[in-house]
Amino acid sequence: MKKLIVLTIALVFGLTLLGGVGPFEQKAQAGKTTFVTIGTGGITGVYYPTGGAIAKMVNKKRKEYGIRATVESTGGSVFNINSIMSGDLEFGVAQSDRQFQAIQGIANWKDKGPQKDLRAVFSIHPETVDLIAAVDANINSIEDLKGKRINIGNVGSGYRKNAIDALTANGLDYNKDFNAESLKAAEAPGLIQDGRLDAAFYTVGHPSGYYKEATSGKRKVKFVPITNIESLLQKYPYYAKAVTRVTKHYPAAENDADVQTFGVKATFVTSVKVPDEVVYAITKEVFDNFEQFKKLHPAYEGLTKQNMLEGLSAPIHPGAMKYYKEVGLK
Repeated sequence: MKKLIVLTIALVFGLTLLGGVGPFEQKAQAGKTTFVTIGTGGITGVYYPTGGAIAKMVNKKRKEYGIRATVESTGGSVFNINSIMSGDLEFGVAQSDRQFQAIQGIANWKDKGPQKDLRAVFSIHPETVDLIAAVDANINSIEDLKGKRINIGNVGSGYRKNAIDALTANGLDYNKDFNAESLKAAEAPGLIQDGRLDAAFYTVGHPSGYYKEATSGKRKVKFVPITNIESLLQKYPYYAKAVTRVTKHYPAAENDADVQTFGVKATFVTSVKVPDEVVYAITKEVFDNFEQFKKLHPAYEGLTKQNMLEGLSAPIHPGAMKYYKEVGLK
């Protein structure tokens, strides 16, 4: 009889302990692993190390969360959003303008309609839309691009649309006013140095390996100011005036002052179909280790926890929102 009582107490105690275990611990005890892939961008930009930093943080807690994150270099914002919507990626980095367009069903999503399952997690660093040109190409303004060889970006990248918007605001048509190339960002610096491109657009956080490579070769390169920004700001709510700090970040560039331009923000997005506990875990790791996260790349130097919730057009994922409410950010 005593043995039966002892066994009953032990069983009840064990069930009580099990009932108090959260979903992460239950999954870890069961030996289950959730695999997630983060879509980024070219390896010379900031998206790739951003995705890598987030994955590293989560993977450190693999035993606790049961999550294994990997990073994929992709074609950029549009590719990442479409892949998340199709289920090929769980997370991705996308420009704030592309997030806005996808949730509204405009631009690249005009035929598909609003991407209602898209969810925001947080925003990251500001990005400027920049134009660099070889000094010997005699390009001092956007108008001087006429007749030149210019990379406007690969189809499916966010910066291609930024480039087209900048050109349109200055009265240029990329289909007829110059020789437009649709190359991936990583290809452009080398082609400028080889003399096969005269100029190139790119949107990225600074400092960037892209511009360091482009300005460090024998062929001299400079940043060209982007003008007529006011018309862009009136038409597109996701753009803002910006300054590229050329003299600080790229001393090899042939500029003696910083350059006026416009910009967007990089954002971290997912799908409503990704489980709440997975999004919660990733959000928690980034924000709980905020100071460590800021040190991972110079582009993050101006980040605050508050401004990481700005520039989000899609609804915030419930998993992320749970964390923000817990810590008083929402």
